Amino acid sequence: MGLLSNRVERSDIRPGDHIYTWRAVYAYSHHGIYVGGSKVVHFTRKKEIESSDSSDSASSLISEVPSECQTFPDCGFQLPNSGVVLTCLDCFLRNGSLYCFEYGVPSAVFLAKLRGGTCTIAESDPPEVVVHRAMYLLQNGFGHYDMFEKNCEDFALYCKTGLLSVEEPGIGTSGQASSAIGVPLAALLSTPFKLLAAGPLGMATVTAGMYCAGRYITDIGVRKDVAKVEVEKLTSHPGFRLVEDEESVNKRSEKPKTLLPMKRKRER
Repeated sequence: MGLLSNRVERSDIRPGDHIYTWRAVYAYSHHGIYVGGSKVVHFTRKKEIESSDSSDSASSLISEVPSECQTFPDCGFQLPNSGVVLTCLDCFLRNGSLYCFEYGVPSAVFLAKLRGGTCTIAESDPPEVVVHRAMYLLQNGFGHYDMFEKNCEDFALYCKTGLLSVEEPGIGTSGQASSAIGVPLAALLSTPFKLLAAGPLGMATVTAGMYCAGRYITDIGVRKDVAKVEVEKLTSHPGFRLVEDEESVNKRSEKPKTLLPMKRKRER
């Protein structure tokens, strides 16, 4: 993987890898954990009953659950009231390119990658641990989806590292969200330095420096407000919010569901 791009081929990825693909002309990226067998576990908004407002453009943009898969009949497995979904790699990519998130990168490399949500200084746990976390959360949920506090990248980062914010309300670990907030914040904070900056070039240099510094201090690998949390104890952790209503819990207990292995449709 190069300095400017983490693009990989399908043959390069292994179970336990944190993968992602760009959406909406590189406006944002969607992340997940590759668990093998052309299957990906990722996090999106909870499954909801179709209604008259299901055509809302914002909802369709965020939703990552395929409507129908021509390759795997079990693609889109998702428990009621859960945002964790299992799909095939094709449906995850949606004809987009495949990228692999990097772990344990040096500080210099991290700062050189100007776009957030592509790498972290934190080290990854062994692949079998990562896959276990992803599959456990598929069966037990990852709480309420939030674009800035608990999104698809936060899910993948937790599966890879087991690190979670110890504060409540939690601050997301997503580098992508930090970048989205950091760009306008860096510009705002750099305003008092206008008199010290030598024109537009100096202003841009100050803003870029503050933006990079902000990305660095919010990275999960250097933050002091995160701790290792076992996936089986996740729901009892104070920094984790599992939002479920009583009706959904009762429905799940009445009709327990088991995850069936994906089977490829026979080709005629």
